[in-house]
Amino acid sequence: MLTEERRAEFHQQVADHKLKADGSKSDRPLRIIGILLMLGGVVGAFVSYNASLAQSDLRDITSSQILAISCFTLVVVGAALYVATAVARVLRLWLLRQLVEGQNQADQITTALRERA
Repeated sequence: MLTEERRAEFHQQVADHKLKADGSKSDRPLRIIGILLMLGGVVGAFVSYNASLAQSDLRDITSSQILAISCFTLVVVGAALYVATAVARVLRLWLLRQLVEGQNQADQITTALRERA
């Protein structure tokens, strides 16, 4: 229950400071593009592998292998896009939390100095 209370308090503090916490507008499309690239690369590599099994000429097999490597590159690029957007979201939340905690500490110090004076 402590976690839920802290989460609710954090959301309230973000709302009190009128901070924007919804993230970047380009995160969702980039994440979807990353997923689609990963899926397309896996499907393309599988299809080119199956096509290379039916071929007997070495040049055709080599071209199919090049296509499979290109599809694998799509998988890597898609995974990189997906991971980059996920990390950006986590870092954005962390930075927002640091901002709210820093503001709370500054408010506490200001209150303590006013009471002392």
